[in-house]
Amino acid sequence: MVVWGTGNMGATAIRSTTAFPGLELTGVITSSPDKANRDAGDFAGLAEPTGVAVSLDVDAALLTCDAVAYMASGDIRPEDALADIERCLRAGKVVVTPSLYSMYDPRSAPAEWVDRLTTAAEEGGAALLVSGVDPGWANDALAVMAAGLCTRIRTIRCQEIFDYSTYDQPYAVRVSCGFGGLMDETPMMLLPSVPTMVWGGNIRLIGRGLGLEIDEITEEVERLPLEHPVDNVMGHFEEGTLGAFFLKVIGWSGGKQRVVVEHITRIDPACAPDWPQPDEGVGDHRVIIDGDPQLTIVTRADVPGGTRADGGNTTAANRLLGAIEWLSTQKPGIYDGLDVPLHAPLPDEVEATRWAD
Repeated sequence: MVVWGTGNMGATAIRSTTAFPGLELTGVITSSPDKANRDAGDFAGLAEPTGVAVSLDVDAALLTCDAVAYMASGDIRPEDALADIERCLRAGKVVVTPSLYSMYDPRSAPAEWVDRLTTAAEEGGAALLVSGVDPGWANDALAVMAAGLCTRIRTIRCQEIFDYSTYDQPYAVRVSCGFGGLMDETPMMLLPSVPTMVWGGNIRLIGRGLGLEIDEITEEVERLPLEHPVDNVMGHFEEGTLGAFFLKVIGWSGGKQRVVVEHITRIDPACAPDWPQPDEGVGDHRVIIDGDPQLTIVTRADVPGGTRADGGNTTAANRLLGAIEWLSTQKPGIYDGLDVPLHAPLPDEVEATRWAD
């Protein structure tokens, strides 16, 4: 395995790859000269060095591996991420990535992207899975699986409730989400059509998995200001600036709301007290089915010494890493979160190594 990227998700993937059943970390790629030649463990918070040096040399790293976890951000550089992933596929590497939001549902993705990635996969004899960091499994496979426990369904909601004061990622928090910004300014994540670009694929996947044609996707956003100043790991947030938002991305079918992705996100837990709250701690993810029966599945993940965001990122990375063995046995092409089993089978002797001392 090679991990491409050393940021938030890259560090998580490095940490997971060093212990994941059946995988061996052979390289880490960076575009930052100041990170080159350092041990990969430095970026993953590992107590022991991995013996794998971070490299600027993409071609040399690709020679060492069968698969690539592409974890470099595609938020503001989607064309660059697309080109990088094409390069890996043409080199014959299985690729798993969360970085191309538009590819979460390949059937509704931009045709040019699908054509480029399909061609690269076929030329290299490789397979690709794009799945989200939200985490992706909670917005597709888990929702479809939960629906199988119901006889009738009116609405499915995939919900994230999270306190971002624990998420030490200043760009994502202040710029993408806009926390601490002026209330009359719209942050990048909440610009019209951006939520649909990010989560629309998940909505269509759930619909497709349950035999439902999504006719339209709409967005609703409510924002509230901080009622007092807040200080946290990312610094000072002024009273009156953005403190919380409630985002809904709504999939309609036959004039009815059927599949909804919701984000209830705060920079301070005291903000928006009347909105849904996590059951415990700083956040959780939920699949809520209004049907027969009424069904709610609450998930949360924690890692030693980390935040709940770190735990969620770990599950997202592990969903991708766990798909690699399955993808390596498939025909070249693009696969999605409904194609790949949530727990893809591994050989018994490999699976057995998952059990910890």
